[in-house]
Amino acid sequence: MRILGVDEAGRGCVIGPLVIAGVLINMDSQSVLLDLGVKDSKLLSVQRRENLAHKIRELAMGIKLVKLSPSEIDKVVDRKRRLHKLNRLEAQAMATIIEALKPDIAIVDAADVYADRFKQHVTECLSSPVRVVSEHKADRNHPIVSAASIIAKTERDLDIKRLRSQYGDFGSGYMPDVKTKVFLETLLKKYGEYPKFVRRSWKPAKLLKARIKLKQAKLEDNLTKA
Repeated sequence: MRILGVDEAGRGCVIGPLVIAGVLINMDSQSVLLDLGVKDSKLLSVQRRENLAHKIRELAMGIKLVKLSPSEIDKVVDRKRRLHKLNRLEAQAMATIIEALKPDIAIVDAADVYADRFKQHVTECLSSPVRVVSEHKADRNHPIVSAASIIAKTERDLDIKRLRSQYGDFGSGYMPDVKTKVFLETLLKKYGEYPKFVRRSWKPAKLLKARIKLKQAKLEDNLTKA
């Protein structure tokens, strides 16, 4: 029996893509994943993740990646239809992975607060029936989903590394990071808009942009009065 784990990396980040990975193995190989020490990627060091990713790729019967760009994410986040935003986009991407790898069972890490609703969104995108298990914290409870988490994270890390080499150090890429905020402020002051690798629809990013524009408008007003 073929089992598939699906998970994502970078959902909350304001910079870079959201990467969704699927790892397909034979059901009997789950014990091998446990022996390797596979666990949720967030609990592993960078070096450990990279080492495990290599071993997972050797073991897997199939691996599939889907990358959602900031512009794709912005398009759905800015929609007014409440249930047709990022969760639905993730469900569609996971369904694409399931369709490509054709498992007997697919275990997905639920992006929706309601795991059953997320399962429904995934299954309605499938052209043929597959047993789908949708759980919160599946990356901690199922080694095959942990494996997918590791592949997604290592792949996204490569994308972030390429962005840093091109644009400089922007910290973690998450809004609470002071370095990330300073980086975004510098971009806005220089260009007046975020580049394509920034998720413009993120509320903190919108608020930061509004504050910068207000400051610039006040400065221009003061210069005019002077």
